[in-house]
Amino acid sequence: MAESLREQARYWRAPEFGNLELLHATFITHTYDRHFHEEYVVGMVVRSAYEFYYRRANHRACVGHIILINPGEIHTGQPIFEHGYTYRTLYPSAALLHQIAAEFGGGAHGIIDFPDPLVADAELFQMLVHMHTLLESPASQLARDVALRTALAALLIRHASYRPTPLKSLEHERSAVRQVRQYLETHYMDNPSLDQLAQIAGLSPYHLVRVFRQQTGLPPHHYLTQVRVERAKQRLQAGHPIAEVAAATGFSDQSHLTRRFKRIVGVTPGQFLAGMG
Repeated sequence: MAESLREQARYWRAPEFGNLELLHATFITHTYDRHFHEEYVVGMVVRSAYEFYYRRANHRACVGHIILINPGEIHTGQPIFEHGYTYRTLYPSAALLHQIAAEFGGGAHGIIDFPDPLVADAELFQMLVHMHTLLESPASQLARDVALRTALAALLIRHASYRPTPLKSLEHERSAVRQVRQYLETHYMDNPSLDQLAQIAGLSPYHLVRVFRQQTGLPPHHYLTQVRVERAKQRLQAGHPIAEVAAATGFSDQSHLTRRFKRIVGVTPGQFLAGMG
């Protein structure tokens, strides 16, 4: 059986749910770099197992586990066994989850938080896989609506908590790191030196690297790559050709973009484009 497995990934979006992004993949050798998403990650391992780093610890997800990762939090992903693993993942936005919460009367104020990165909930697992399968294959809109709302409502009721909204966004971050992040997000086409970033931050280069990694989970150069990939996704969604996107987002060429894109998104830019149809 293992010999017949091959690495493959399908990405697509469900426009009726705020362009909800979904992924169904079998990975044999592919590993994710440390990265984050602007949306939540809800994953279900449907074959074998894989491990991931999240919140300063390594976790092993097996069949039946639900993976829950909050927006902006650094994580990885890699196979454990030589035959890899298969999983289904969706990336719901905060707006979609708040909408679902409001619909069942659970619209508590604050930030939706999933405190546990791995949960074993057999009934919810089946609901999420069923919903994910309906969104991948032809199904009536009514069936899709019911499956999504049923599964996500159960997810929120059983496993979410709410954190108070901070009075100041990013108040937990030092001002220096905030300034460097803003610079990298605005000047992602540049290739700044560490000395330049340290000058912006008003810190020594060593101090900046230590504090930046502590607060974002990434060193500055990896954070810049993440920003460039996010900008590339936006340009691809706007209909720009891959080669043009590579040149416009700071990558040396299309192959460079493709390598970095897949290590973070899980699919190539071409597969990403195909899923937008």
